[in-house]
Amino acid sequence: MSLGSIESIVQAFDEGNAIPYLGPGALTLGSSDHTLPASPLALVRLLTAKSSVPHKIKNNLTAAAQFIENFKHRKTVSHAMTEAFEGDAQPNALHILLMSLPTLPLVVHAWYDDLPQKALRARSSWGMAQGVAQSEHFGNWVHYFAADGSLAGIVPGKLEREWKTLLYQPLGSVWPAHNYLVSDSDFVEVLTEIDIQTPIPESVQEIRKGKSFLFLGCRFFAQMDRLFAWEIMKRSSERHWAVLPEEPTRNEARFLKKYNIERIAIGLDEFVASFAPRLDAR
Repeated sequence: MSLGSIESIVQAFDEGNAIPYLGPGALTLGSSDHTLPASPLALVRLLTAKSSVPHKIKNNLTAAAQFIENFKHRKTVSHAMTEAFEGDAQPNALHILLMSLPTLPLVVHAWYDDLPQKALRARSSWGMAQGVAQSEHFGNWVHYFAADGSLAGIVPGKLEREWKTLLYQPLGSVWPAHNYLVSDSDFVEVLTEIDIQTPIPESVQEIRKGKSFLFLGCRFFAQMDRLFAWEIMKRSSERHWAVLPEEPTRNEARFLKKYNIERIAIGLDEFVASFAPRLDAR
């Protein structure tokens, strides 16, 4: 572990120049006692436990969701997603630490759980921007929600610009409206437009300027994961970090190198244990 890198991350957050980007692996911190799926593989196994799919796609989340959508209706997919992520699971130490940062203009949460929302309830003046599926909300890419879960609008408005913290969930979330981008067709629609940034909220595009991203609980196995991360961090700072204890794959290593993402080769528990006291000391 590079202590210098940790200090740089602390300084960036202290100055309001860092953006946390949470992936499904954020759920694995500590001795979590909940059963929320913490990876695409864990999620697809839940979806296919009640709806059979061809063997060749049983471990492919987006393909399996598309198959279920085609043969059992979109509502079946949405219901299964909600079953997988609803419940009384509580934020872990990572969520609590990040959401209590004094300056936190933007959080990116690229998974479907609602633990960041629960952790943010201790703050004032925050709201959500969540990706929505074209199959359910044709013509709209994002819905905005206030902290109480009420719909704040489907286009950028004054309230969204006044929030001190924006939680951006590009894949949707179980709360408050059970919106999910999960099937092949969902992502085809988004990927068609994402290069020109259409699906990404204007506020996210504005806040990210000059900021560094810190990837936590993220893996970049799939091209889609790498593409989403790049399009969201586009036109930001030229320095970023990823807490990644496992040895990266060849494609991951290329991605990290290409976009100047420094690998912090420690686990989330160790990162929190090192990061928190340094933050408190400032």
